Parts: sequence; C-alpha cells; structure tokens
Amino acid sequence: MTISESTAAAGAGPDVSRIPAPHRPGVLARLRDRRVSGWLFLLPLIAFNLFVVLVPSAFSVWYSFTDWTGISSKANFIGLENYRNLLRDPEFVQGLEHNVLWTVFFLIVPMAMGLFGAYALSRIRRFRLLFRTLYFIPYIVASVVNASIWRSILDPQNGLGNLLHINPLGDQHLALWSVEFVNNWAWWGFLVVVFLAAMQGVNPSLYEAATMDGAGATRQFFAVTLPAIRPTFAFLGLMTIIWSFLAFDYVYILTQGGPAGSTDLLSTVAYRNAFSNLQGGYASATGIVMAFISGVVVTVYLVIRKTREWET
Repeated sequence: MTISESTAAAGAGPDVSRIPAPHRPGVLARLRDRRVSGWLFLLPLIAFNLFVVLVPSAFSVWYSFTDWTGISSKANFIGLENYRNLLRDPEFVQGLEHNVLWTVFFLIVPMAMGLFGAYALSRIRRFRLLFRTLYFIPYIVASVVNASIWRSILDPQNGLGNLLHINPLGDQHLALWSVEFVNNWAWWGFLVVVFLAAMQGVNPSLYEAATMDGAGATRQFFAVTLPAIRPTFAFLGLMTIIWSFLAFDYVYILTQGGPAGSTDLLSTVAYRNAFSNLQGGYASATGIVMAFISGVVVTVYLVIRKTREWET
C-alpha cells in the first residue's frame, strides 16, 4: 500500500453506513400516542358527564317505573303504570299539544325572521357589527331578566295590556301566543347571527356566476344562498325542535302554565307533578317521553343528513 493510500485510510472516519439510524416511531405509533393523549384530556369531561348526566338519567329511567314520591327513600316497582296513566292524563295530552304548537311556531316565525334578517345584514356593509350585536343581546341576557321585563310591559294594569284593554298573559286565548312572542324576541337574534355566519361562508364565485347569468338578488337568494346554507338550516331546525320540547323558563316565569293550563308544556307538567304533587315517578315518566321525542328527532336528522350527504 502506498503512502497516499495509507494516509487516506488513516484519515478516513468510521463507516457511516454501518452506524445504526436513530429509532423513529412509525406513523401508527404516533397516531396511537395522539389518541391516548386526546383521551387523557377528555377523561375529566367524560367523568363529569357520567356523574351529572348519565347517572341521573339512569335513575330517572328507573324511577319512571316506580311510585316514587320524590322525597321518600322507598320506590315500589309498578311497571308501565305511569306511562299508561300519561296517555289518560288530560294535562299531559294538553301539554303535548301545546308543545307541538310551540314547535311549529318556532320552526316558522323565528326561523324566517332569522333567515331574512341575516340576509338583510349580509347586503349591507356599514353598521353590520352594530346590528348583529343588537340582535344578539336579548339572547345572552338571562331569561329571568327578559321574562320579568316583558311581564311588566304586558301588565294589564300598568303596562301595554292597559293601553290595549287586554290581558295578554291572563287570557286563555292569548297567553300561549304571548309567551311565544316573548321567547321569540329573545331567540331570533341568535338565529340571525348563525345564519349570517353561514352566508358569509358561501363561495363568492357562486354569486359571480349567478350575476353573469342575469340572476337578481331575489333569485340569488333562493338559487345560491339557500342551497349553500342548507346544512346550517337543517341543524338549526333540529335544535329548534329539541329546545321547543325543553322550553320551560319563560313559561314558568310568565304564567307558570296558567291560566287554567292554557300555557302548560310537558316541562311544566313534569315540574308540577314532581314538586307540587310529589309524584316523582310520574314526572320521571314525562321526562323520559320528552327525551324519547328528542331522540327520534335527532335520529331522523342524522339519517337524512347521511342519505343526502350534507356537510357541516
């Protein structure tokens, strides 16, 4: 071996090809680690929900098959007796009818007001933030405050009722519509904000193409805007139905289900049976029926969404 060859051999470092590469976890291992860390973050929330939601719900299901009074430690199993009594209870039937009317009203009036209010805001540039804030304020104010203010406004002696010579909350023919009006006043601004956010997410090129085709504002609304926000519209419709069957606060504060049950909903019937009549098992059965109705609505929504491949 020559001098140059020996010098090159002496100056050469270790063979890099023989040094093992550092170990790197595979894609599946990294994904597994992320899943574990994600579940660790969710674990406190899951435990909280198990404690405050699932456990009471399980007890409600059990109590709906008993004659539990709500305060006694004894609960005798009576099978389906509570559910059979519900079908024969005029208060339950009337409350269910009012819930259906309430749902139809809120699926039409607030949804239409929110939709067209959002469209009007989407057409302006100045003061949009101001109007959006004003619409949203009634929704974020506590329902107790809103209901108390409107109860004073509609008072038959010192309020609007005296001016119009009517008793909006004391007349059996007006009470339910008056409560719905007050609830709608607080609710429709939320729909405006959500619909507006959905409209602002529509691809502007769709409007440009519609304009090139000669479509005016009205035609663009029905041909471009409505189809584009269809998933949002369907989701808000679902939430409106669920919240309509859970409505309680405005009815209880304004009328407590009166006069003569003319504003009773399933929620107020269940509340009265639980805390006034001491029929905890019977009230639990009413709550289970309400939950069942909400579950059916959610299932129908999910099926329609899957079959039509809606994106959210």
